Amino acid sequence: MCDTWGKMLAVIPARGGSKGLPGKNICLLADKPLICYTIDAARGILPDKDICVSSDSKEITGIVEGYGLKVPFLRPSALATDTSKTTEVLLHALDFYECKGEHYETLLLLQPTSPFRTVEHIRKALELYDRTTDMVVSVKSSHSASVICSENAAGYLELTLNKGADRRQNLNYYEYNGAIYIINIASFRREGKLTFKKIKKYVMDDLSSVDIDNWLDYEFAELLMRKKYKISDEG
Repeated sequence: MCDTWGKMLAVIPARGGSKGLPGKNICLLADKPLICYTIDAARGILPDKDICVSSDSKEITGIVEGYGLKVPFLRPSALATDTSKTTEVLLHALDFYECKGEHYETLLLLQPTSPFRTVEHIRKALELYDRTTDMVVSVKSSHSASVICSENAAGYLELTLNKGADRRQNLNYYEYNGAIYIINIASFRREGKLTFKKIKKYVMDDLSSVDIDNWLDYEFAELLMRKKYKISDEG
């Protein structure tokens, strides 16, 4: 335990259902189940007892336990729908541990769809966190903020941000990349959501920010991973 963040729990949410890419959390990426990349990253920070995979799928939990990580519970189906909120999943996990007498101060949320997020990324993000902060979140530079537009009442497009701004200007916009969330549990309990006032950013590059949500994302990640490890199609 570090005095800066206290006792910390890592939660890896892995719902069984996925419309964009069926079975995405356990699809093989460079011959390894996708979720295992995130388990490896979490294990570089915390012992297994402080890592929680929250899933409603016995297939996913079977793969996780086959990888050597004990799964503490099977998530209720009511928290595994298309409309289920991440906040509800996190509160369910925290409540489970508190009922067992385990009280955590910091929550490390790691989405299993970010295979290029590493232990080193998490460590650097943790360096930005202290208990006066509500959350540290990983981001990437937004290359499209200056050209995002919406349709007005007359049916014409207009810029949503920085109307009249030169797109070549350095506007310093960022977007969440979904890889790392370091959350102050006291703030989370108080607010009941992840829209805090005291949020610090940890900037990651575009490659490390790759998030797998559909087949195109998967094919791109597979290409990058095979290039990284020089894996041939023949094995």
